[in-house]
Amino acid sequence: MKNNYLNLLGLAFRAGKCSLGEDTILKDIRSRRAVLILLANDIGPQTKKKITDKCKTYKIPYVIVDDRETISNAIGKTQRVAIAILDAGFAAKMNTLLGE
Repeated sequence: MKNNYLNLLGLAFRAGKCSLGEDTILKDIRSRRAVLILLANDIGPQTKKKITDKCKTYKIPYVIVDDRETISNAIGKTQRVAIAILDAGFAAKMNTLLGE
């Protein structure tokens, strides 16, 4: 994985264009505020299934990235396994950096 997306993730978080927490992310997917979902590669199977199923239903793209420690450090929080990007510009650039 390229580390440039981590810099962009930190910038998006500081700009207030991210949401954290399973319930908030699911609410943002249902309301179609979420543009892209980033999932840690060590996310629990139940949480992963719940979020990915909701993404498929509402046609929101999701990407599995680095482990929870890496993405948590990028935003300055601890133990984050899923992050929703709420801005189309940040999501487009994130997809480019992740090679999607």
